[in-house]
Amino acid sequence: MFWPLGGWFDAEDLRGPLHIYKTIEKNNPKAKNSIVMGPFSHGGWSYEMGKHFHNEVYFGDSIATFYQKNIETPFFNHHLKNTKSATELPEAYMFDTGKKEWKQFAEWPPKNAQKTAFYLRENGQFSSESPSSASFTEYFSDPNKPVPSSTNLKDFNGFTPRNYMSEDQRFAENRPDVASFTTEILAEDLTLAGEIKVKLKIATTGTDADFFVKLIDIYPADEKGMKEKPGVIYGNYHQMVRSEIMRARFRNSFEKPEPLTPNKVTDIQFRLQDVLHTFKKGHRIQVQVQSTAFPLFDRNPQKYVPNIYLADEKDFIKATHRVYHQANSAS
Repeated sequence: MFWPLGGWFDAEDLRGPLHIYKTIEKNNPKAKNSIVMGPFSHGGWSYEMGKHFHNEVYFGDSIATFYQKNIETPFFNHHLKNTKSATELPEAYMFDTGKKEWKQFAEWPPKNAQKTAFYLRENGQFSSESPSSASFTEYFSDPNKPVPSSTNLKDFNGFTPRNYMSEDQRFAENRPDVASFTTEILAEDLTLAGEIKVKLKIATTGTDADFFVKLIDIYPADEKGMKEKPGVIYGNYHQMVRSEIMRARFRNSFEKPEPLTPNKVTDIQFRLQDVLHTFKKGHRIQVQVQSTAFPLFDRNPQKYVPNIYLADEKDFIKATHRVYHQANSAS
């Protein structure tokens, strides 16, 4: 019996439980295999919080206690005390971080989930309709003036920064070194379930670059505040749902890095990992693309050097990056 357990906001090991589950499903399809993912940071399923917040986002009351009583206890009663309780548990017990409720699935990702492509478009649009015009979005990146990965710098003084994974991203939206793409206001709920893949068509004036992509849930302008968070304005809150980075030198192989060719349109593809998140009616979806996120990620010089950790000050150069959104080069 395999039972990976994890948190959607586990900054230390989000990938682990998801990867374990998928690997077992692939290599041992007849094995008894299940997965649980809750709205937890690392180890957050093990202690009661009362009102359960991750950073500034409220997910409900006594989430960890619900898990312990309704998922963990039946599992161990079954396997240690030979009861039938665990046979009633689903293969996937997953928390929807948008609707803020537990969901049960016979498999993960859900069998009825449909693969859907969303496109970055001109004028900062984000849509399920593919672009038709020949266009690109350009932004400027200076590794000596990086985009901060968080406004909560105190959180980065600890062992692991935990709060950034659901942090409000309004601080980055209008920076000249961040490209933002946003949907219209949603007319109905939209649920994303499963793995998200990023496919960028880029070009740069440098010979190396990072691409940090963030998936964001924008709340309505009239979203009400919470007395538990008196200083937080939830109207137009930009909650980060998922993020990941790819260093372009590793775009084809982690074993054999290679530079970019300046001004050449190039594919950058990577996994943004899994989500279960419902973007509610009245919300908007946003994607932010940037090339620095410091201090969470070390700065890329943007000039290809064999070993970034041995780069000289002169190797850190300014660069202009383009993200293409056109029929034959869609991102």
